[in-house]
Amino acid sequence: MNAPTELQKVLAAQEKKSLLRFLTCGSVDDGKSTLIGRLLYDTKLLFEDTLASLEKDSKKFGTTGDDIDFALLVDGLEAEREQGITIDVAYRFFATDKRKFIVADTPGHEQYTRNMATGASNSNLAVILIDARKGVLTQTRRHAYIASLLGIRHVVLAVNKIDLVDYSQAVFDKIVADFHAFSARLNFISQAAIPLSARYGINVIEKSKETPWYGGPSLLAHLEIVDLDTALVDKPFRLPVQWVNRPDLNFRGFSGTIAGGHIKPGDAIAVAKSGRISTVARIVTMGGDLPQAVAGDAITLTLADEVDISRGDVLADPHARPIVSDQFAAHLLWMADEELLPGRQYLLKLGTATVPAQVSVLKHKIDVNTLDSHAARTLALNEVGYVNVSLAQPLAFDAYRDNRDTGGFILIDRFTNATVGAGMIDFSLMRATNVHWQAVDVNKQARATMKGQRPAVLWFTGLSGSGKSTIANLVEKALAAEGKHTYLLDGDNVRHGLNRDLGFTDADRVENIRRVGEAAKLFVDAGLIVLTAFISPFRSERRMARELMGEGEFLEVFVDTPIEVCMQRDPKGLYEKAKAGKIKNFTGIDSPYELPERADLTIRTVEATPEVHAQAIVQYLRDGGYLG
Repeated sequence: MNAPTELQKVLAAQEKKSLLRFLTCGSVDDGKSTLIGRLLYDTKLLFEDTLASLEKDSKKFGTTGDDIDFALLVDGLEAEREQGITIDVAYRFFATDKRKFIVADTPGHEQYTRNMATGASNSNLAVILIDARKGVLTQTRRHAYIASLLGIRHVVLAVNKIDLVDYSQAVFDKIVADFHAFSARLNFISQAAIPLSARYGINVIEKSKETPWYGGPSLLAHLEIVDLDTALVDKPFRLPVQWVNRPDLNFRGFSGTIAGGHIKPGDAIAVAKSGRISTVARIVTMGGDLPQAVAGDAITLTLADEVDISRGDVLADPHARPIVSDQFAAHLLWMADEELLPGRQYLLKLGTATVPAQVSVLKHKIDVNTLDSHAARTLALNEVGYVNVSLAQPLAFDAYRDNRDTGGFILIDRFTNATVGAGMIDFSLMRATNVHWQAVDVNKQARATMKGQRPAVLWFTGLSGSGKSTIANLVEKALAAEGKHTYLLDGDNVRHGLNRDLGFTDADRVENIRRVGEAAKLFVDAGLIVLTAFISPFRSERRMARELMGEGEFLEVFVDTPIEVCMQRDPKGLYEKAKAGKIKNFTGIDSPYELPERADLTIRTVEATPEVHAQAIVQYLRDGGYLG
């Protein structure tokens, strides 16, 4: 066998080093990008062509006179360079003799808080920069809180630009005291405070004589020795199944990346949701079978038994299983311009599983300046709340503090597929294990047969004054004349009882329709033909109501009346009051109505009388087999 080359020796040495993932965060212009650039420059990890390009760019975009502007090393977007700010998260790799590092440079602007959260989600340590001239700012506290919320337990308080306050110990001590007064309520294991100047390299790589009063290590020295005691390999075994690997009839494996613990052939393994237990037969990789695999390894497991496993399942240690539930409490960072509306359906992605979900309760939102809790009905962009989440089906998960990968989730808008929220699970509400559907002998089909009809919901939607209630009432009268069993849920009527506690904000409108949808579902289960007359302005809630019902049980009837005609009718004088500002959040005036995308029936009231439309709807039901 040939002796290893020098390159192979270097690569082997690198493999043995520990890896620290950290991020830099803080307020605008605190010097985050400059600090990372200085680290890369002083650790001599820049190629000559990179240095030449940096010197050229510093003359064009730089803000440091004739000196090199190190921020340009990581602010790579043209918009970042032109504005002198960081917008996107930039990742850089560097290494020393003692450790490897991956550093994320995150934005300081409040509007890019979601980008900062992305960088924090897989970091072990946060370097929070503070401009020595400005002290602790709102954005400093916001980033410290989010770092804590996202599981970061080690913090470096980097008091930057210390040269601009004449290397004052008094200024440094005051900033450290202010920060510690705030961070005492956070869950940091270690907090190191370092005075530095990123521009001039003071206390970045080596201790500086400019701060003789500072007795701690340089920033790099601290990063090299900080103890990361959160190794996932010591956690219980977790493998979220990403793919069932079935290339032929002779092989069936379950592929994914280990999210915690370790595994070897012969170990017992459990499917978290079903509870089925088997034994690991092989650990298969592209490079061959492994005798053992640990957290972070991408593998394929084969089992000794035929077990029903699919994408989204979690394979776990039988003696330390994750929780399986359809409801949990969590912290939620809202990341969308459109506010969170409790009761609205989103898609929730947890590990490799994606299921419909809703925030059932917004318990409170958190003031990042004081960490106090405040009552709230919605969450706006970059706000953090404590919520209860309800899932369409049970999932396996851990508390986020125990495992980020199996305890963190995102919410996705069902129409745009945009990520709108990032959540950290606190604990299960245990509903899936102690609340079950009660089996009954007289079911929906039996009740419908007794009534000689097929149950369904006729969901009338349209603007106020469009004629929804009038037509729905005529349809019910016609059905009653034929001896059919019906119930009419009218928007005004339910607000006198079931929904009397709700107003007309977007959040209340969503909850209004959620309750009506659940009530309509119960009436359908009773075998009735249900008629609902609600503006129901949002597609998402109409879609939610549709999905509560069985196939063919939800018929969306769009009462299409031009708003000008609705205003002329205005039987309650609501449009005039809304235009005068006496009614807020009125649909069609200062609150939107989202047109149906696939209504089952469209009624254009300007083309015929309500009686004619009502008979057409009854005929539609008869032709569809709903009337027996």
